[in-house]
Amino acid sequence: MLSERRLQVLRAIVQDYVGTEEPVGSKALTERHNLGVSPATVRNDMAALEDEGYIAQPHTSAGRIPTDKGYRLFVDKLAGVKPMTAPERRAIQNFLDGAVDLDDVVARTVRLLAQLTRQVAVVQYPSLTRSTVRHVELLSLAPARVMLVLITDTGRVEQRMVDCPAPFGEASLADLRARLNSRVAGRRFTDVPQLVEDLPEGFDLEDRGTVSTVLSTLLETLVEENEERLMIGGTANLTRFGHDFPLTIRPVLEALEEQVVLLKLLGETQDPGMTVRIGHENAYEGLNSTSIVSVGYGSGGEAVAKLGVVGPTRMDYPGTMGAVRAVARYVGQILAES
Repeated sequence: MLSERRLQVLRAIVQDYVGTEEPVGSKALTERHNLGVSPATVRNDMAALEDEGYIAQPHTSAGRIPTDKGYRLFVDKLAGVKPMTAPERRAIQNFLDGAVDLDDVVARTVRLLAQLTRQVAVVQYPSLTRSTVRHVELLSLAPARVMLVLITDTGRVEQRMVDCPAPFGEASLADLRARLNSRVAGRRFTDVPQLVEDLPEGFDLEDRGTVSTVLSTLLETLVEENEERLMIGGTANLTRFGHDFPLTIRPVLEALEEQVVLLKLLGETQDPGMTVRIGHENAYEGLNSTSIVSVGYGSGGEAVAKLGVVGPTRMDYPGTMGAVRAVARYVGQILAES
């Protein structure tokens, strides 16, 4: 375990390097920070930190920079994330409150996160597998044609056309709508197949074929894979950090194009809490020079998806974590109210 003083020196090195982009020397540390010890003691502490792998010396400079291990300890020992100011919180709320539907919420969230953190923002669409049914609407378009509208607790709306095997009257349609919603409203998608399994048996023999067709369309909608989508924004922000990537920015850009990679990184943990993956903690080689800060968002205290940012390991972790957490909280509120 590091002594509190050496941890203080490490914190100072991280803060200075993030702020100045320059390797940090012992003289600068003692001048900028009230460490309460001599420059010689700071040099000894820095030598010990280097021996233990928390900081390293770039070949071009006498100063030191944090390693992935150093950033990891810095994040783990954070007293707290940087709170958003009142004007920042109002700006977030005003920007997101104008959203008209789920696609707009996601698009606005991506733009907002990229602007607040000046990193690449990644927002996953709410997963249908973790969603619940708010309402199923059935509308008659023709004697043997019905529109099925599925509305989720996250404000997602899915529409499907159903061609029925026989004409289906308005009274029968209203009866099916009422019985269907009494069983599935407020229930998880994964529970629905079992809940509606015996529903056709309660209808007249001539209507059972149509009821089964409508239910088949509903179940197909529930299991479709299109929920695993995400939106990315602010990729141009990476160009500001060209010197933070050892050789070229290209592997990072290629990784960002692989949505499967990002979905895996966002979704590896079911924990809705804050996750920070630093440098080589990212399994995908193209992202070894980046850090990913993510958190779950949702309504009713349960995460339905994740959002976060990707940037260089030389990142303002307290500020980034504060912004990501604040935006996730507002998105959750919007979904709960939608």
